[in-house]
Amino acid sequence: MGLFPARRPRPRAGHGRGFQRRAAGRLRHGDGPHPRQTQGRPVSEIIHASGAPLPVGRYPHARRVGNLLFLSGIGPRTPGTNEIPGNVYNAAGRLVDYDIVTQCHSVFANVRAVLEASHCRWDWLVDVTVYLTDMQSDFHAYNGVWAEYFPDVNKAPCRTTLGITALPTPIAIELKCVAAFPESR
Repeated sequence: MGLFPARRPRPRAGHGRGFQRRAAGRLRHGDGPHPRQTQGRPVSEIIHASGAPLPVGRYPHARRVGNLLFLSGIGPRTPGTNEIPGNVYNAAGRLVDYDIVTQCHSVFANVRAVLEASHCRWDWLVDVTVYLTDMQSDFHAYNGVWAEYFPDVNKAPCRTTLGITALPTPIAIELKCVAAFPESR
């Protein structure tokens, strides 16, 4: 015998006669999902920004759900060419150095492009997660560029900066952002 009394297992959602009775009371034959939901998920709008570099995987640039806009991770690649500004390569084509300040300005431009494609404003950003591949060397420079774009700390979004070992392409920085549209009244 254990320390806790035995519990009867709960029936899983969708099983048993009680569920069928409850479901019958909510939906009539022919009724679809709630107008604000599809397949149990909130209605969302997918955004693909032509002015931003293509995603490196199978995901959209952003998704709007209600008053929130969630941006996928965005790096500093140049739209159209996918070149990485600030990267320096040797004759063999190997990356030997990069300019974090150039990449910071480029990543902010790409975030702005996605925001504009989403009909969202820069000052509606509420949370930014920053990924740096060399925290020790790049944080100070990144912080300086951040201050150019958000000079008033009281109007800046919340921010978390993480040091990571690599990103999917040879970039030094990536941003993951959340913005909030004003409440409609």
